Amino acid sequence: MTASSPTTDTAAARQRRGFWLRTLHQWHWISSAVCLVGMLLFAITGITLNHAAKIEGSPEVDNRQLELPAELLPQLDAHAEGNAPLPRELERWLRDELGASTGGREAEWSEDEVYLSMPGPGRDAWLAIDKAGGTVEYERTDRGWVSYLNDLHKGRNSGPAWGWFIDVFAIACIVFTLTGLFLLQMHARQRPGTWPWVGLGLVVPVLLALLFIH
Repeated sequence: MTASSPTTDTAAARQRRGFWLRTLHQWHWISSAVCLVGMLLFAITGITLNHAAKIEGSPEVDNRQLELPAELLPQLDAHAEGNAPLPRELERWLRDELGASTGGREAEWSEDEVYLSMPGPGRDAWLAIDKAGGTVEYERTDRGWVSYLNDLHKGRNSGPAWGWFIDVFAIACIVFTLTGLFLLQMHARQRPGTWPWVGLGLVVPVLLALLFIH
């Protein structure tokens, strides 16, 4: 057998390094593109959440009362007690008259009334329907765009689709971070300050947590 020469081994090592550099760069820029808008959103709302008491807006409350049409009153007897969605005709009427989208949520049916809570990002809303008289009371509280974005950051009352987005975004951030770490490792020889800066990014939050959080 013919032993490989140092030149051949060096060329093979360079090819492997070039392959991994190209692969890592590709995954790094793709994940960064996926994360770009989401990371900007979560970074900004991280600041607004950290100073929520100082920048919180004044809530706007909308309270209205209506009477159900006579033809819809029998639908209030659809359920005795327990939790169940509103009938479709009743949902449609509430959407048309109040702009209240129930989204198929389950209401609380009791002997005297039907109560439905409809919280959402940056807002709270509820409606109560008196079974005997058909009186509808609806109240919605809006806390503004800052509160809306803060709730998106926390995934509060944002629905399953947004929850899936947060999961996918988190995975993309992990890929972005890990590929960045491997790229740092591959370039560390040419950049002596690499690991001191990485170490600083670890040491600072650890020290802050140990010394100032009790």
